[in-house]
Amino acid sequence: MESSIKNWPRLTVWALVFLFAALADAASDPAMIETAKKEGQLTLWTSSDLRTANRLVERFEQKYPFIKVRIFRTGTGALHNKMITEALAGQHNWDVMNSQMFTRDLIKRKLLARYKSPESDKLLDASFRDEAGHWTAIYAVPFVLGYNTNLVKPAEVPKTYEELLSGRWKGGNISIDQDGYELLQGLVLGWGKEKATGFLKKLAAQNPIPRRGNSLRVQLVVAGEYPLLITMASPVELARRDGAPVQWVPLEPVPVGFHAIALAERATHPNAAKLYIDFVLSREGQEALRSVQRIPVRQDVEAHPPNLVKGYARVILQLLQKDEFDEVVDLYKQIFNLR
Repeated sequence: MESSIKNWPRLTVWALVFLFAALADAASDPAMIETAKKEGQLTLWTSSDLRTANRLVERFEQKYPFIKVRIFRTGTGALHNKMITEALAGQHNWDVMNSQMFTRDLIKRKLLARYKSPESDKLLDASFRDEAGHWTAIYAVPFVLGYNTNLVKPAEVPKTYEELLSGRWKGGNISIDQDGYELLQGLVLGWGKEKATGFLKKLAAQNPIPRRGNSLRVQLVVAGEYPLLITMASPVELARRDGAPVQWVPLEPVPVGFHAIALAERATHPNAAKLYIDFVLSREGQEALRSVQRIPVRQDVEAHPPNLVKGYARVILQLLQKDEFDEVVDLYKQIFNLR
């Protein structure tokens, strides 16, 4: 009896180790994992930056060393065009993709399979997933107001969209994204089309400076080129952590876009791809995303800091039909006189 009691702690520790290992894979079907082992590989197409893609793949391959991931990376528009062009030519060279999702065109063309990951029930908001299972968000992209803290005192920082219309910010003092269609879409969702377009026309009369690239525009604000910019929250937060004189505030309602992940309808390695999707949406995968300054979408993984996605009124952007998206793009260009 004494010997059994002495051995109990050691046995318990090993039992817990095996239990936790089993729970780690509990979200994925064991039969799917076995089939994924036989497939042995998958091809990921992504428009995330390589630092983000490589971190996820590195953690995934550590967890599932029997699967090797091949990565192809390009911009969102180029990625979607490549998917469509190759499909029209009868080529199906990817298993899983992640990118921004602006329209339902890929679904309409039957390029995305339906797969509802068991991890998708743990998302912050039901709007971060497609009800039919064609895609699931993996990280959030809020659009906020950034500012140079050397040029703008705390009391002077606009706290509402309307405060951007002050004479103080007229004449090239606000940087806007040349491709910032999310701002228009988000304000239409939050305010209605008439109020949203009315506001943006007044903002255009402030003569903001349009330029492509969120990270580049943040760098220009850091350098003192402009005092204010409307941009993604993450690059401002990253620059701030590195000691740059920038900060951001949410103007409500905050448009929140997202990068989504999806399974190919004609995947060559469908089970390995599903396992990858489960991993990216799992707590471990979301923590990996947070480690490269992405904003998690799980309830049990806090953003760093949490106010990146919480504590303000938000509108989550939804996929549009292609003609609806084209209308948004055309209207945005018209309002800001963009070619």
